[in-house]
Amino acid sequence: MEINKEVYSTVHHLIERCKDGVKGYKTAAEDVEDQDLKDLFRKYAVQRDSMITELQDQLHKMGKMDDESSSIEGTLHRAWIDIKAALSSKDRKRILEECERGEDYAVKAYEEAMQKNLPGELKPIVAQQYQDVKNAHDHIRSLRDSA
Repeated sequence: MEINKEVYSTVHHLIERCKDGVKGYKTAAEDVEDQDLKDLFRKYAVQRDSMITELQDQLHKMGKMDDESSSIEGTLHRAWIDIKAALSSKDRKRILEECERGEDYAVKAYEEAMQKNLPGELKPIVAQQYQDVKNAHDHIRSLRDSA
């Protein structure tokens, strides 16, 4: 199946947001002291990693590869840049605020993708991933609110 540039760009953007999430959550899991957050952040890093694989598999089925070198967004999205500062503060609420901020970008990317005319089995995959990202965002927010 041939893939148009808009679909490729959309999927590539989702992959980039998921990669940001993997990096952000791995960093957070390594440095956070609270065991419950450590476990949660590891879980979300693994979740995003599997989402990347799923999206890359869809691109492959459409005859495209995810060209990592073409990322104009750089190696780490600004959404996760302050995670290190939050981690060094050891402030649970601040750490969760930074994770939620990263999730805001992921939710927005998926909401934009859901507005596109995605082909075949890509649409339900993106819809499921959107739900997973939204659930993670809401869970992080509720933890932040109770911190």
